[in-house]
Amino acid sequence: MDLLTIGAFAKASRLSPKALRLYDELELLRPARVDPDTGYRYYARAQLQQARLVAWLRRLGMPLAEIRAVCALSPADAAREIRAYWARVEAETAVRRDLAAFLVDQLTGESRRDHTTMLELRYSAHSDRGHVRPANQDTVYAGRRLLAVADGFGPAGAPASSAAVEALKFLEEGEEIAAGNVLNLLEDAVRGATEAVQDVAGGSAAIGTTLTALLWTGSQLALVHIGDSRAYLLRDGELFRITHDHSVVQSLIDEGRLTPEEAESHPQRTLLLKALTGDAAPTPDLRLHEARADDRYLLCSDGLTGVVPDERIRELLAGEDPGRALIDEANAAGGPDNVSCVVADVVLPTHPPVSVG
Repeated sequence: MDLLTIGAFAKASRLSPKALRLYDELELLRPARVDPDTGYRYYARAQLQQARLVAWLRRLGMPLAEIRAVCALSPADAAREIRAYWARVEAETAVRRDLAAFLVDQLTGESRRDHTTMLELRYSAHSDRGHVRPANQDTVYAGRRLLAVADGFGPAGAPASSAAVEALKFLEEGEEIAAGNVLNLLEDAVRGATEAVQDVAGGSAAIGTTLTALLWTGSQLALVHIGDSRAYLLRDGELFRITHDHSVVQSLIDEGRLTPEEAESHPQRTLLLKALTGDAAPTPDLRLHEARADDRYLLCSDGLTGVVPDERIRELLAGEDPGRALIDEANAAGGPDNVSCVVADVVLPTHPPVSVG
């Protein structure tokens, strides 16, 4: 066997001797031979590929426990795990980027507050039972500050979704919401929504609701999201999904085990990883979005996204009376589920908010 000293192996693998000793202790990269008298470590040249993989994964920031799991996989499976890890990193980085931008604005922009252009919302809300479901378990709301969609499930799904949205409506009242407090305020409101759903569900995990809502401050929108209802942004003709589904199929897509096309017909496509239920208090996604004049936002239940592709959503959202048009499109595709939409335009404050259809 062609053996290298720890120093030569460290140089060839670009890992320090100190790191190699640590990886030995953690059983991540064991030496091929250890001298019984001196304790000196020797490595085989054949171990260089694994050592370099470890070094690259460390540069990505992957935790050692995950690196150990990746190194034990076949190349194809390892590639899928790395892809899934990086998708999580990008999602987490996006949240931190928005928070960092918000903090910078707060620390450097207070003196410019009087010169900030305050914007307004024009909004509308539509909900339809669809062609198959016996009742509508969705709840929608659109007001001057709050936009919300909740998709209930289980034998008391309608009361659950209604309770979740009702628990947020107090946000419409009172004085102007300060941008610096909006995320804390929204997080507290979601705790109230969680308790309201738990009261309805009576401890049952089979009863619950998704919740996706936007809270308006006059210049920013704070997003809260739990489940697989969605929020989209139409900006300069491009459609951006600004939520990430908390569903089984989305987790399989993130891990590289399913393609988006395969997910459309997956038997577990309706199973949620997070929702407001009778026995759970999940951690919601919370983030801030800087609004621009002429932005158009869409909140919708999966009764729309389950049958209408994103490109068609973009086309209809850019047109006139978009909320009604989107629901008609879902029903034309069979209407297999309740379908709900809230549409809001960000506009300059030339007149009071009015419906956009």
